[in-house]
Amino acid sequence: MSTARELTYTGVLVAVFANQIGLPIPAPVVLIGAGALSAHGNMRAGIALLMAVLGCLAADGIWYWAGRRWGNKAIRFLYQLTSHPREAAIQAHEKFHKYGLGVLCVSKFLPGLDAAIPPLSGAEGTSPSQFLTVDAVGSLLWSGLYIWMGYAFSHELTAAIRWAQQFGIVVGMAVGIPIGLYAGWRGLALVRMIRELRVRRISAPMLAERLENDSKLAILDLANFEEGPDGDLVEGIPGAFRVDPRLLRKSGRVIVPDDVDIVLYCSSGSDTVSARAAVGLKRIGIRNVWVLEGGLKAWREHGFPLSCILDMPEAVAARVGAQLPG
Repeated sequence: MSTARELTYTGVLVAVFANQIGLPIPAPVVLIGAGALSAHGNMRAGIALLMAVLGCLAADGIWYWAGRRWGNKAIRFLYQLTSHPREAAIQAHEKFHKYGLGVLCVSKFLPGLDAAIPPLSGAEGTSPSQFLTVDAVGSLLWSGLYIWMGYAFSHELTAAIRWAQQFGIVVGMAVGIPIGLYAGWRGLALVRMIRELRVRRISAPMLAERLENDSKLAILDLANFEEGPDGDLVEGIPGAFRVDPRLLRKSGRVIVPDDVDIVLYCSSGSDTVSARAAVGLKRIGIRNVWVLEGGLKAWREHGFPLSCILDMPEAVAARVGAQLPG
C-alpha cells in the first residue's frame, strides 16, 4: 500500500479540528484508525497524538476567542439549533461554576458539554495561558484514549485499518460532503420555516390593538426558555401564559378552538424559539399561530405595559377555551 493512500498526520489534524469546531466528522474513528496503523508500524502514535492535540487546541482556541469577544452570545449561538437551548446552556454554566476550569479535562467525553466549555471559559475571563494548559490536558486524554483503543485492539480492527488507509484520498470528500449536506439541510429548513411563518407575524402595535378589541387571543410567553442563566426574565405581556416550548411540541393536551389565535413571543429581538414552537404547533394541527415580531424587546421599546403576574392555564381555558400544558 503506497504512502499516498495511507492515513496521514495532516489527515488526523484536519479531522480532529473539523470535529472540534462543530462539523459532523467522525474524529474518534480516525484516531482509532491511527492507533491501529501505529500498531502495525505504519504510523507513529506519538506524532498522531501530537497532531490530534494541536487540532483540538486550534478549534477550541477559536471558540475560546469567540467567548472572550461575544460572551454568552457565543454559547447561545451554539445551542440555538438544539431542541433544548436553555437547558443546555444552564448545564454548561452549572458544570463550569461547580468544577471550574478543570472541567475542560473531561468535557470532551460529555456530548453537549464539550462544545460549550471553551467559549464559556473565554466568557468567564479565563486567561489564555490557563485555558491552553488545561485544554491541552483534556485534549491529550481524549485523543490518547482513542489512539490507545486502536493500538490495543489493532488485530480486531482490520476493517478500520483498511478504511484509514483510504482516508488520505477521501479526506477532502469526508470534510466537504458533510459540510455541504449539513449546510443545505439547515438552509432548506430555514427557508421552509420562513415561508411557513411569513404571513404569521404580528407587530407589537397591532397586538396591542387586538388586545383592546379582541378577546379571542391566547398569548404564550416563551421568554424564560430562550436565555441562559444571565437572562432570566420575570415581566411579561399582561394576560400572557408562560409555557415551556417543549411542552407545546410534545404534549397531546394542546387544544385550541378554530376562532382563537395563538401569539408566541420570546425575550430578545430574535424570533428563533417562537418560530420553532410555531412550526411545532402546526405539525400537531394548530395553524392559527402568530409570532410577535421583535418579541418582548419590541413590545417594551414601544412602551406597552408589562406585568410580573402572568395567567395560569385555567385562566386561559376559561377565557378563550384553549387547553394548554401547564
